[in-house]
Amino acid sequence: MNKIGFIGGGKMASAIIKGIINSGLYKNEDIFVSDKNADALKILKDNYNINTVSSNVEVVQNAKVILFAVKPFVLRDVLNELKLHITKEHIVLSIAAGISINTIEEIIGEVPVIRIMPNTPALVNEGMSAICCGHYTKKEHTKIALDIFKSVGKVVESEEKYIDIITAVSGSSPAFYYYIINEIAKAGEKLGLDYKTCLLLSAQTAYGSAKMIMDTNISPEQLIINVTTPGGCTAVGNDVLKENKISDILYKTIEKTKEKAFELGKN
Repeated sequence: MNKIGFIGGGKMASAIIKGIINSGLYKNEDIFVSDKNADALKILKDNYNINTVSSNVEVVQNAKVILFAVKPFVLRDVLNELKLHITKEHIVLSIAAGISINTIEEIIGEVPVIRIMPNTPALVNEGMSAICCGHYTKKEHTKIALDIFKSVGKVVESEEKYIDIITAVSGSSPAFYYYIINEIAKAGEKLGLDYKTCLLLSAQTAYGSAKMIMDTNISPEQLIINVTTPGGCTAVGNDVLKENKISDILYKTIEKTKEKAFELGKN
């Protein structure tokens, strides 16, 4: 499986291509991409010196690992276009939100299918992805998917029944973190410090705090205790969060996002 093809050459495909080249997982000449947008293909060609084509069929004919990075509403049409060309020797990876493994398998048959929920920090090599394997997927197929998405961040394996929760907790939540980071910065601006400095303070603090969780294996609860002096500044801020039921607000945010993901999947 030394060649990989991308159906769709947008931002997420570009991030993954960059990751797999930088990691040495695939060589430039072993990557094929198709897209209707000639400008997008030119950018990919200029940036990564890969094989760019306008024909989806040509991608499938040249590569055995096929990553579908198209919009969910066009995925079925693209799969129907390619179903006579996709064989059991292929591995189909899909990052199309809301399109189930069963739906893909119903169109292309008994082919290894892996569904992935990535997120946009993959664009800066700090992505969080979850992979869900189909009925005809073997360990060697799973390893290929894990290696690809490890090249742009971290990966977990999950059952597809949890995909809507994953969408809320990881797929959509970068927007929620951006919102919180920005609101903290705007609060500092209202109190008298310039916004640019406040945004740097807020964003770097969020980044460092996340890194503390990732690198130390200390629980968030204990990290809160570690930084909080009883009766001090942080304690007062913690009290405001509790009094305003921040836990309820965040739970509702994740719950509603999960429900919307479920609705989109049904439709």
